[in-house]
Amino acid sequence: MSLPTALLDGRAHNGDVSEIDPAARPLRRKFSAEYKQTILAEYEAAPEGEKGSVLRREGLYSSQITEWRLARDNGALGALAPGTRQPKRSAAEVELEKLKRKHERTEAELARTRLALDIMGKASALLESLAESADTDKKSPK
Repeated sequence: MSLPTALLDGRAHNGDVSEIDPAARPLRRKFSAEYKQTILAEYEAAPEGEKGSVLRREGLYSSQITEWRLARDNGALGALAPGTRQPKRSAAEVELEKLKRKHERTEAELARTRLALDIMGKASALLESLAESADTDKKSPK
């Protein structure tokens, strides 16, 4: 549903909308912890039939109120504050991370290979020792 152009123009001249650009991407709303607490208090104090009007006036959904209430009741006052995102890693950092993981895998494979060679060497030495002792046992009964 879109607003009529005349209404949007009127809102723009009143200062409600800074500039009308239909191609502009809307910004995600961020609510401060104080705002959330104020709205929660107002919503809970409103009589049963008036709660919807609070939501409509503020442009909120009941699911937001539910989430905010749960966060508040769990004692997570900080959870009411808007979250901050981690900055995106650069391509160089991503490549470095891939190379580090590849290096770790290669080092682990090298360690397994060295262990297998060590075991094979010991097994070969043991077999040679057994073969020599079997040869000496065969020669001694004569």
